[in-house]
Amino acid sequence: MTGQKEDSARLEQLIRGMYPCVVIGTVEEDHALSTIREAVIRTPSFLNIWTIVDGLRDGLVADQTPIPETVHPSGALYYLLRQENPGINVFLDLAAHLRDDRTMRLLREVVEHCRNQRGMVILVDHNGELPLVIESVATRFEISLPDSAEIESLLRESLRQANMQDRIEVDLNRRTLQLILRNLRGLTRRQIRQIIQETVVEDRRFDADDLALILARKRQAVQGRGLLEFIETPEDLSAIGGLKRLKRWLEIRREVFTDEASRFGLTAPRGILLLGVQGAGKSFCAKAIATAWKRPLLRLDVGSLYDRFIGESERNLRDALHQAEMMSPIILWIDEVEKAFASAASRSADGGLSQRMFGALLTWMQEHRAPVFLVATANDIEALPPELLRKGRFDEIFFVDLPSPDTRREILAIHLRRRGRDPNQFDMDALINASEGYTGAEIEQAIVSALHEAFAAKKEIDTGRVVTALQMSPPLSVIQMERVADLRAWASARCLPAD
Repeated sequence: MTGQKEDSARLEQLIRGMYPCVVIGTVEEDHALSTIREAVIRTPSFLNIWTIVDGLRDGLVADQTPIPETVHPSGALYYLLRQENPGINVFLDLAAHLRDDRTMRLLREVVEHCRNQRGMVILVDHNGELPLVIESVATRFEISLPDSAEIESLLRESLRQANMQDRIEVDLNRRTLQLILRNLRGLTRRQIRQIIQETVVEDRRFDADDLALILARKRQAVQGRGLLEFIETPEDLSAIGGLKRLKRWLEIRREVFTDEASRFGLTAPRGILLLGVQGAGKSFCAKAIATAWKRPLLRLDVGSLYDRFIGESERNLRDALHQAEMMSPIILWIDEVEKAFASAASRSADGGLSQRMFGALLTWMQEHRAPVFLVATANDIEALPPELLRKGRFDEIFFVDLPSPDTRREILAIHLRRRGRDPNQFDMDALINASEGYTGAEIEQAIVSALHEAFAAKKEIDTGRVVTALQMSPPLSVIQMERVADLRAWASARCLPAD
């Protein structure tokens, strides 16, 4: 059972369970109404639908005359309050009208009336914000994003409609089709239809060349919500210096997501925690994982989850994690996780919000089944809630240390080549010695600074300019010597070195 059928079955359970008030926060109003109708048809109940334009009207029979004097929300609610059998009643966009005290009071009384008379109020709204008194009696119902089977159906339907308007050519093999379906996962039905329409509108073709446009449009759609962000990753691990043990760990587990590995008795890894000095390359580790496993990397912006409205922050987190699951297989990156849930480790003044959010994340980490590999990075071990470090939360905890001489050689060569310079034209031994104690980010910045100096002087960059740039900017390992030393000492017996 998938997609709309699964949603309507879940909603039918709520109807038969006599839940008096259900809230559906969605921009896919048509799909929500279709789901509701499908659920109600399988019950003895009848359906009314209210809008500010028509008032209350029959929700199952088309072209029925609206019930008189129910256009105003308070009029519709008062009508239901007088019905011995109120039935199932859908209100579209009612939240904005609840600022009116009379409407609010009537809604509360109608919900209680439905509780006693086996009725139900369903609030469908693009804006999920509701007064606390309504939230306390309401049951949230999440509309599922389309799965692969439904996405394929939407794709075929959209192409058929486009072909009816003006003939199009479709040239897809099964492998390309599967890639397209995977790239459309995590989007709403409306977004999928819109993207397909955009891909065929100019050349009237739909083929493998449209993959790039589909992915670009998906990135725009996902990032528009501000919760998940696509991160560009290197095409090859050679663009990432060091991390030999991490790369080896990844290589061993490259094929563990296959059915063959499952039959062998292996379960797919669920995530790793990366600790390290700030700027040591933890973000590169996240990119290395995505590159090695050829999976999209999405960063969860935890700061954008927090909302001033009660209950919205938790819902944002659920939405983001649910969307990540629907886009799987992916790598999900939470950067500086200790800052995201800083208050979860202490009694804070946020009313327990951080603790609830952190608890929701831990529950998801333990229970999710979709192939979402979590990469969490952290700089400050003392700020991490101890529950996060408990055995079993992550498959492994890696420590990203200051780069060794060999790793610094790789990092220097990568950044020089990236800027069009031949590393063989530099005294690499001198640069390695000068960059001792520097992180990868600090080495890169020194090369950029040396380039600026050379450009301003109308000269070419050389070893001396890079050494001078390094000497002019002391590394974090010197500025925060004690803190870095404590972190390295803590990690030496508790973490696996990434390099």
